[in-house]
Amino acid sequence: MLKYPKIKNFFSKLINGMPVAYFAALMSVINLLFFYFPFFNFVLNNVNLSSLNGIVIFISLIVVVLVANFFAFYLICFLLRFVGKMIIALSFIISSLAIYFIVTYNVILDGSMIGNVFNTDYDEAMSFFSFKMVLYVVLFGLLPCFYIFRAKLNYGTWKRFVTTASLTVGLILVVVFANAGNWLWIDKYAKELGGLVMPWSYTVNTVRYQMQKHQKNKVEILLPDAIIGNDEKDVVVLVIGESARRHNFSLYGYEKPTNPLLEGDSVYVFDATSCTTYTTGSLKCILEHEDTGELYEILPNYLYRNGIEVIWRTTNWGEPPLHIKHYQVRQDLMQICQGDDCEYDEVLLTDLEKQITANGNNKVLVVLHTSTSHGPQYSKKYPPRFEVFTPVCNSVELANCTRDELMNAYDNTIVYTDYILHQIIDILKQMNDYNSMLLFVSDHGESLGEKNLYMHGVPISIAPKEQYEIPFIVWLSDNSRRLKPNKELTQHHVFHSVLDFLGVQSPVYNSNLSIFEPNSDMQDKP
Repeated sequence: MLKYPKIKNFFSKLINGMPVAYFAALMSVINLLFFYFPFFNFVLNNVNLSSLNGIVIFISLIVVVLVANFFAFYLICFLLRFVGKMIIALSFIISSLAIYFIVTYNVILDGSMIGNVFNTDYDEAMSFFSFKMVLYVVLFGLLPCFYIFRAKLNYGTWKRFVTTASLTVGLILVVVFANAGNWLWIDKYAKELGGLVMPWSYTVNTVRYQMQKHQKNKVEILLPDAIIGNDEKDVVVLVIGESARRHNFSLYGYEKPTNPLLEGDSVYVFDATSCTTYTTGSLKCILEHEDTGELYEILPNYLYRNGIEVIWRTTNWGEPPLHIKHYQVRQDLMQICQGDDCEYDEVLLTDLEKQITANGNNKVLVVLHTSTSHGPQYSKKYPPRFEVFTPVCNSVELANCTRDELMNAYDNTIVYTDYILHQIIDILKQMNDYNSMLLFVSDHGESLGEKNLYMHGVPISIAPKEQYEIPFIVWLSDNSRRLKPNKELTQHHVFHSVLDFLGVQSPVYNSNLSIFEPNSDMQDKP
């Protein structure tokens, strides 16, 4: 009975009149318990706990995380009062979502992943919705928020604030410099550690992303003017695939017949690698003339400015700024499409031949940006009749599916891709008065459970090959051009190969990055 009043008094202080330093310490501990399992799991997998140095690293990281988060929460609460509480509550909600995606899909919240988050459209975002996600938000986000807003804090004096803040900073510095010998280890895994530390991973990388976006919103740097070198009628259909990994194409030796139609279409296949493992970065790479950190004029804008007819149709997102006349999204095409298949990527083919020939321009580039193999709901990306391989995974929580179910669902998206590309070839075959080329290249690959990784977005420096080994497929009309004996291609081959095929003479043209044998109409760059 004696203990009961003490316990009651203890819990009463958690709600009424709790010193702000105690509150910040409690928030730091809860934050560690709720959101740092992936962080410390990564540390444990990369240090040797049988050695004294490994133990020191592990314990030091716990101390630094606790003290650093305490310092941040303490500053926010003392200086901003109720607004500070709102910020902390918001961080718990966002962290609950972040930890769900980290645990479920084994992702790292680095700058590129944050870019994916900001560029995700509504339909794609809703495809991730699940009961498990709601559970994470309620348990790890909303419940702490209930306590955060109920607690009445004793903020104390400025003198105490300065003293506590100074001691906290001093402790952090002592721990950091005591680990000077381990700075190389920290530097080696900085990207991974930074992408798993909460709430700093998404906070810092969001700021970085917005700064980079501000830079990219500058006026693009125009390329030198080009000249159209001949009057022949040429059309290129560039299909940019989404999350299509090379390994699952039977054209590349995959054991399941995922390309039954293309195998009879006399296509050429090349091994290729993507520049990044996320859509926005890879699209920029596909459309620019060389790898730069600047916003140079991209292929569609360049060709359109120099007199080429350019048509861009998309069911996806993430392209750099486009300055062309014919830009059509799914909603535009749905208005003229008929049939159930209009809900899928086949909508991109609606009246395609009619639009190509309507303008009367001898030179035409068509870009079809698909979304066919984007997860996690692969089974929703193709019409039911293309469910060739069964059973399939229908869950957004991919780890809950068997290996066969997940692979079958993904393979069916490749079968549907095969059908779409075959349909485009049939359209081009009907256009006898044009020299035609179909070029299919994926933005990046996809992880399907290998090494417990799912989907894409792992930094390219540490990404598994499944996320960057992509297909590069070419179909040519009869006698249009001869191909080089290419082996390994990059996404930069797209820009120069399209210029080459369309007979566009440009100072930025690089014959080494064209898939074709030399053409007398072309002029190599100085």
